[in-house]
Amino acid sequence: MDVLLLDPRDYVGVSFWIISAAMVAATFFFWVERDRAHGKWKTSLTVAAMVTGIAAIHYFYMRDVWVATGTSPTVFRYVDWLLTVPLQIIEFYLILTAIAVVSVGLFWRLLVASLVMLIAGYLGEVNPSSALALWGLFVIGTVAWFYIIYEVFAGEASEINASQGTVASKKAFHALRLIVTVGWSIYPLGYIYGYAAGGDIAALNIIYNLADFVNKIAFGVVIWAAATSDDANQKARA
Repeated sequence: MDVLLLDPRDYVGVSFWIISAAMVAATFFFWVERDRAHGKWKTSLTVAAMVTGIAAIHYFYMRDVWVATGTSPTVFRYVDWLLTVPLQIIEFYLILTAIAVVSVGLFWRLLVASLVMLIAGYLGEVNPSSALALWGLFVIGTVAWFYIIYEVFAGEASEINASQGTVASKKAFHALRLIVTVGWSIYPLGYIYGYAAGGDIAALNIIYNLADFVNKIAFGVVIWAAATSDDANQKARA
């Protein structure tokens, strides 16, 4: 039986390998560092470890799909995102609940917006032959993303953080909303580059892989920095 090996000249496959290894390392780091956190911050680090752990599992599989078929592992990538992006939304909610009483409605609004964003993106990518579906659904997903940005910059989430946040939670919240704004913008750029003017699936996957590396690992690092800060631990012990 032939064994398919990763070609070192396959830059897309190598990027899958690098990201999968990085996700495993990040998962181990966040899990070990839970012992340095206190109170609800420990839960936040647990969620950060779950995000990178789930991503690692999918990246190992997506790498195999790419190596074996040379096609984009679209379904498995979106399964990953459907699990990890809502967990990142939960991180926002956990940061806010650590400092104030937060309405459940805020959580559901952010969660629904994230799901609309992902489902629209998926339906667009599996219908690339239809320009109406490809770009119409892209617009819908982008609008949902803009709503999340609005909520964390000017909506209820931002107001709670500004009025009741601690030093640690404010630093974490500001960094996370920067990731959601700047970091998440890499995904639509990949979508456009991957499908406009005939598209480039190899570039699409490299861009998506880079985006996941930045957003999932950096997202967790921000949580770790806040969770292990002196301010966060003093508040938790008080």
